[in-house]
Order: sequence, then C-alpha cells, then structure tokens
Amino acid sequence: MKQLLEEVRAAIWAVWNRRWLALGVAWGVCLLGWLVVALIPNSYESQTRIFIQLDDVLAEQIGIGSASRARDIERIQQTLLSTVNLEKVVRATRLGDAVTSPSEMERATTDLAKEITIESQGENVFEITATIGRRDYSDRENAELAQTVAQRMIDIFREENLGGARDEMQQSIAFLNQQLEEREAELAEAEQRRLAFEAENPDLVGGSAAIASQMSAARSQLRSVEADLAAAQSALAALRGQLASTPRTIVTANSGGPQAALAQAEANLAALQARGLTPEHPDLVAAERTVENLRATVQRNGGAGGGGSLNPAFTSLQSMLVEREANVQSLMSRAAALRAEIASINGSLAREPAATAEAQRISRDYDVLRKRYDDLLNDREQLRLRGDVESENSAVKFEVIDPPSTPRKPAAPNRPLLLAGVLIIGLGAGGATAFALSKLGSTFATASQLEREIGLPVIGTVSHTFTQAGRALRAKRLKYFAVGVGGLGLLFVVLMGLEFVQRGLVA
Repeated sequence: MKQLLEEVRAAIWAVWNRRWLALGVAWGVCLLGWLVVALIPNSYESQTRIFIQLDDVLAEQIGIGSASRARDIERIQQTLLSTVNLEKVVRATRLGDAVTSPSEMERATTDLAKEITIESQGENVFEITATIGRRDYSDRENAELAQTVAQRMIDIFREENLGGARDEMQQSIAFLNQQLEEREAELAEAEQRRLAFEAENPDLVGGSAAIASQMSAARSQLRSVEADLAAAQSALAALRGQLASTPRTIVTANSGGPQAALAQAEANLAALQARGLTPEHPDLVAAERTVENLRATVQRNGGAGGGGSLNPAFTSLQSMLVEREANVQSLMSRAAALRAEIASINGSLAREPAATAEAQRISRDYDVLRKRYDDLLNDREQLRLRGDVESENSAVKFEVIDPPSTPRKPAAPNRPLLLAGVLIIGLGAGGATAFALSKLGSTFATASQLEREIGLPVIGTVSHTFTQAGRALRAKRLKYFAVGVGGLGLLFVVLMGLEFVQRGLVA
C-alpha cells in the first residue's frame, strides 16, 4: 500500500513538474474536440403514433376480413418507405427546393430513407419517427422539417390505405370490363360460327357426343316401340278370335224364321272355327253348307221374317277391334320413322367424319369461351361489391394517437455530454502526456525510487529552496497557470451556456 501511494505521489509530481505541457495539451485537445462537436449538426426528432382497428363484420362475411386487411397493412408498412413515397415527401417539403435533376432526387430520397423509421408497437399501433439534421438548415428549420416530414408520412399512410386502395380497385374493375368486352366479342363470333354450322348440318349439332346420344336415344325409343307393337299385335289377334266366336245377333224366344236360323248357323260356324278345325274337317264343311243354304233362303225371301236382335257384345268387340288396329298401325309407323332416323344418323357419321369433328370443335370452343366469360363476370361483380363495402364501411379504421411532436431540443448529439467529455479527455490527455514524458527522463520523484533503481541506500535529499525573487516568479507562474486552467473551465461554461441558449431559441 505504501509503495502504491508512493507511485501516486510520484505520478502527481511528474505531472505537476510538467504542468505547462499538460495545460497546453489539454487546451489543444479541448479546442480541437469542441470544434468538432460544434461542427456536428443538431438532429431534431418528431414522433407520431397511429392506431389501426380491424373489426368490420360485413367485410368478414364477404371474405375481406381482418386476415386480408392485416396483409394490406403489412403491405402498406413495407411500401411506405418506397422510393415513390419518399419522392412525394421530398417534393412536398423544402427538401425538394434544391432538387433539379434525377440524380439529386435519388440522393435526397436515399438520405431521407435513413432519417425515417417505422416500428410496429404491438398488433395495431405504428410509430413513425422522423429525425432531421441537415448542415445547410438552422436548428429551427430542422425542427420544423422533422415535424413536417412526420405529418407527410401520416398523409401518405392515409392515401395508401384509402385513396390508393380505391384507385387500385377502380383500375382492376376497368381492366375486368375491358377483358369482358373482348371475351364478349369472341363469344359472339363463336356463337355465329356455331349457328352457321348448325344451319348447314342440322344432324351434326353438338359433335360426335351429341350424335351418339341421339343414336342411343333413337335406339332406345325403337326398342320401346317394338315392344309396344308386339303387345298390340298379340292383343289384336286375341280380340279377333273373341270376335269370331261372338254371334252377330241373339235369338230370342219369340224369334224364328230363316234369319234366326242363319244367325244360329253362323254362330255354330264361328265356334267351330274358333276351335281351330281345318277347312277340310267334316263338321266345319257341314256347318259352312248349312250357312250357305240359309243365306240363300233368306235372300229368296228378301230378308223378311223375324231374325232375332243385334248382339251388343259383338258391336263392342268391333269398336275395340277398330281402335286396336289403329294403334297397331300407329306403332308400326313410329317404328318405321325411328328406323329411318337411325339410318340417317349412321349415314351422317359415315358420310361426314370431318364435319363431325368440326362440330365437336366448335361446340368445345364455345363452351370454353362461355365459361371464361361467366368467370370474369362473376369476378367483376365480387370486386365491385368489395369496393362498395370498403368505400361505405371500410374494414381499416385508423386514428392518430399522438400527432407529430414539435421538437424542443435536439435528439442528437447530446452536446452538453460531448462538451464535458471533451474537457475530461483534454485534461486526461494533458496529464498522460506529462506523465509519459516523465518516464522518458532520468529523474526520480522520490528517494525510494532512487534506492530501488541503483540498489544503494540514500542517506538524504537536498530540498529546493527559493530566493525572494524565485518565490515571486513562482507565484507569478502559478497565477498564470491558474488563469490558464480557469480560462479552459470558463470556455467550457461559455460553450455550455451557448448550447442551452440555442435550445431555448428553438423552443
């Protein structure tokens, strides 16, 4: 501990012994440092905070809710410091007064991008900070410019969020309208080609798929008609057999004469025929002769005499026979028409394969154009609805929480701290220089240092005595030294005062 104190005393003595050198170095370092600090321009900072709200129920229902709007806000945040927006700020402030060429504008926007920061504070709050410190502007002008730039960034945010989105929406709708007009013209042309082809080839409308469908439908109808025809023919044959076994007249108790006998004989003949007897069968031959004889008798008598009454069942069966014969003829005609249609379709396929392919191509092109047109029309209506919702009930609502602040003091540099730091560094540099030079010399500050250096005991030391004139000169020099140190301190105080006075002028 004693050795440490001795080293401190030796260092103080070495510095004091070269105090004028230390004072000169301190003055030089302080003057140079204070000059550098004075040349650093003051930077003034203006801050503003914006709150963004995302809570539109209607926008959520049609698919433009908070998720979509969050992406829009992220896009705005990323593009807010784009070159285009920075050029708007430069032109709207006095920064653009000296800009006369594209290169100067590029340099101005690059410098401005370094002076503006945008930070997200949580999910819905954004902080915009503008820090301006230009050498060619006064402190008051830099402070006003920082506030103006921050306000202009708010305006650009509003334009990007509302006006820019609306302009983009209108441009998108205009583009879709143009595309719809082009697709409508193409669709009308395709429809004219299809109508012309259908007029020339009515049996090939729809292409091979439609023709195959027609063929399948015709064949299915033909099978159904043939089945109905077979059933109608079978029913007609049964009705004819039933009619053959039914007598034309009914013989009653008071009936008699040849006509009654003829009716009975015809009924017997019909019964035999219904039994399926061959024409050579004796009973059938005898019945036919009896009928012929009775008919001859009735003709000779001129049809006179009672013959019985007309059979109602026979009359009803005759009506049913006529109806079923007409039905059979209709089904036969329908079957013939279907066979002719099938033959025509087969003939068309075999006769015009190229026309079939052309019909298919025309139909396919028309369907594709129609689908594209419908999709574009749907997209335009959805986009128009979204634009109406955003205009009337915007999903992004924001308000300025803190307006751009008016700078009262420089944000940078901290000049009082720099001035004090330069003073401390200057004094330290002076003391360090004096101490370093003392180490280069061959003198010793204390007897103990001399003993350690030479390895021999020191018997004693001779003190420095001053004469009257020496003491006066020493006092005078001490006074000059005190004036030098005081002048350095006074200059520091003056610079600090000027700094605070300058801040008061800006405020």
